Amino acid sequence: MHIVVIGNGITGITCALNIRKLDPGSEITVVSSESEHFFSRTALMYIYMGHMKYEHTKPYEDWFWKKNRITLIHSHVNFIGAEFKVVNLENGRMLHYSKLVIASGSVPNRFGWPGQDLQGVQGLYSLQNLNEMEINTRGIREAVVVGGGLIGIEMAEMLTSRNIKVHLLVREKNYWSNILPEEEARLINRHICEHHINLLLETELKEIISDEFGKVKSIITSHENSIDCQFVGLAVGVKPNIDLLNNSGIESNRGILVNEYLETNIPQVYAAGDCAEFKYPELNDPPVEQLWYTGKMQAEALAKTICGQKTAYRRGTWFNSAKFLDIEYQTYGRMTASLDENQGTFYWENRGGKKSFRVTFNKQDRSLVGFNLLGLRFRQALAEEWIINKKPVDQCIIELAKGWFDPEFSKLFTKDIQNKFLSDTNLKLAV
Repeated sequence: MHIVVIGNGITGITCALNIRKLDPGSEITVVSSESEHFFSRTALMYIYMGHMKYEHTKPYEDWFWKKNRITLIHSHVNFIGAEFKVVNLENGRMLHYSKLVIASGSVPNRFGWPGQDLQGVQGLYSLQNLNEMEINTRGIREAVVVGGGLIGIEMAEMLTSRNIKVHLLVREKNYWSNILPEEEARLINRHICEHHINLLLETELKEIISDEFGKVKSIITSHENSIDCQFVGLAVGVKPNIDLLNNSGIESNRGILVNEYLETNIPQVYAAGDCAEFKYPELNDPPVEQLWYTGKMQAEALAKTICGQKTAYRRGTWFNSAKFLDIEYQTYGRMTASLDENQGTFYWENRGGKKSFRVTFNKQDRSLVGFNLLGLRFRQALAEEWIINKKPVDQCIIELAKGWFDPEFSKLFTKDIQNKFLSDTNLKLAV
């Protein structure tokens, strides 16, 4: 059996490695036009900032792949001939497969702004984007980053590390306010400004202006303001990378349509990770999941199915983590920007305005819904256990110290959080 995997990101590689563990005999080929070897995409920013080199981002030594009999091909996929079970590469080579896994990831969004194709305008997703950014920002003085999400704040941090003045355009009234409740979003607003980033809220990009050489020289905002710049970073999200599906017969919508087993409409063809879209997502789950850990979990389930142990993908308890400059972010459970009418919430923020804790619960039985933490760390396994078992929020607060794992010698804030919680709820519990 020959299994071909398109894409060598976390999803494609996790799937290949798990197939090899379950099936020592099959031939496995991984194809990627981005890089020859798997690397950590989340580390791209640290290469630009000088903290790492590309070779430091590879979790496995180069000899690992040959030893584990996984063939790596650095090439672009021109088209998929699903009818004949072939993948055509740009060099003219044909790969015949028994089973095909499409894990082609995402590409940055573009929304048709005038000037978006000028030199110095780009997104940030791939290794090629990083190399492009290195060239486009060499010797510049000012930059504009468009978008108030995770990629936007990463680009802003990267640019400021080289003393480039950054203007960050966010169309919402607060940073990431479609995800973060208002208190957390305002905390991050302040933090961004303290890092000398010009945060422009409720501001959108209208047009990018060219100089006489076809390079960026300024932008016009939705308020008709002009901002001089030599670089524009487009960080307005990503979309599934599905151009390779043309005339393949594989069904797609926003992404490649799959069922709960990551199966497409074509037998023996599967899709997982950023490029996949669930036909029938579970209640409250997004049809397209573009997160590192969900891509990994999908790949683990898919490897079992491919190897004869048919396994449905189930994400389980929601969790995520990120970093806003030097403030870490953790979230567990279904935490939303606004509350459901049946939910209550408690919020604590330290006096310095750099750390915060939020817990949300069901009003009727006071069972835990989830946590948001900024500048604090909590044990994922314990958070999941409490959420799954619907532990009463009052008991969670009492036992909060069980989940804390901040660095040694750092200040513990459990007592401060507990005291405020008891004060706000007028409870008299022994803590």
